[in-house]
Amino acid sequence: MSEYFPDFLRAAISTTANVLLMMTLLQPKYSKKVTLLTMLGILAADLGTAVYCYLSGNLTLLSKLDIVLFAVLCFAVRPMFKDTFMQWLFSYITVQNISDIVIILSFEIGRYLPYPAYANSLLRAILFGAFLLVLSRYVRPLYRQAVEHWTAYFAVALGLYITFNYYVLSADDIIVMLTEQAIPLLLVIFIGLAAYGSIFLSLKNLQREFRVREENQRMQAEREYLQLATGNMSQRLELMEEVSAKNSRAAHDRRHFNNVLLGLLEQEKTGEAAALLQNQNQMTQKISRIYCENPAVNAAVCHYAALAEQAGISTEIELDISRELTVDSLELSMVVSNLLENAIQACGRLTDGTNPYLRFTCRSVGRLLLEMENPCGSDTALDENGYPFASQKDHGIGSKSVIAFAKKYDGELIYKIEKGVFRVRLLV
Repeated sequence: MSEYFPDFLRAAISTTANVLLMMTLLQPKYSKKVTLLTMLGILAADLGTAVYCYLSGNLTLLSKLDIVLFAVLCFAVRPMFKDTFMQWLFSYITVQNISDIVIILSFEIGRYLPYPAYANSLLRAILFGAFLLVLSRYVRPLYRQAVEHWTAYFAVALGLYITFNYYVLSADDIIVMLTEQAIPLLLVIFIGLAAYGSIFLSLKNLQREFRVREENQRMQAEREYLQLATGNMSQRLELMEEVSAKNSRAAHDRRHFNNVLLGLLEQEKTGEAAALLQNQNQMTQKISRIYCENPAVNAAVCHYAALAEQAGISTEIELDISRELTVDSLELSMVVSNLLENAIQACGRLTDGTNPYLRFTCRSVGRLLLEMENPCGSDTALDENGYPFASQKDHGIGSKSVIAFAKKYDGELIYKIEKGVFRVRLLV
């Protein structure tokens, strides 16, 4: 019985590897336990046939029966997997091609080594192990793409499968055939490996190109959001500059007014002085406050702080933003405008009697740390990425521009909702 041990060893390696290849390339429909039991059934049936043929000494019959039996068994268990019939057939043919490649290579190389029977088994184990490692660790995602687009690659797999089976099924003696047809078989193996390699390489390149194209589209969308928001901000700043110019003129006129008032008081014309003051109070325009040293950001804050006060929203603003920044001042003023505008709109939607307020602070800690806080309604939510969810079409552009700004300057942006309070923190 010991003379059959090398044959049994080769059969065990081949049948086990075929089952493992099927489990690696296909997507099981049921639990691992059910799938494993099914595969063990295939393994037992295939191994039993191999043992019978080895005991009868007919290796040629084994090679032919193995093709038919494994096909029948795999067709029987096909419903155990999620793949469609053609996807499953593509994977089945691929498993058979790999098995044929390993068997041929192990035979052709093993016969030149000491103890050919055991060398054949060792080479078979090494080659199957290499294929399993490469498929499971490196190629499987690409292989699943090939399966999903099987129509483009099926002819390659089928052509290789038919070629191998032609040599096997037409052989009167499998050992003689493998010996005499060594060169043609090795050429077929080379062509097969080159074809599969080309498939996976092309899929990898397409995947890389898709990622680059997707990244370019994302960056283009972010630039569009920034340009759109920057355009809106430029219009706002023009209005703010007009107001600032008016305030400057008012300050200039106030000096003349003070001189006139002083002259009236020196002449003890208190009645005229009082009338002049009363008239001036009705005409005086409110001069913008200075919240920070940066003109663009200060203009934006002044504008929205005035809007908040007009809407009855209490404000608490404390900013430490210098004139010179490492980020673009106009883009930062745009971000500040969007944050303030969103806060004012959120306060305007309150319906539960909560006192509206906004608290806006900025600290310079090597980088700028901006924090905005305001109450919000119960319908305010964040999406799966942790960003504000826009429930209406054409809404949310301001938030997207803030996100784009944070990504552009490699900043950290965090939104949080706790107990009816909306908070956003931006570190750039």
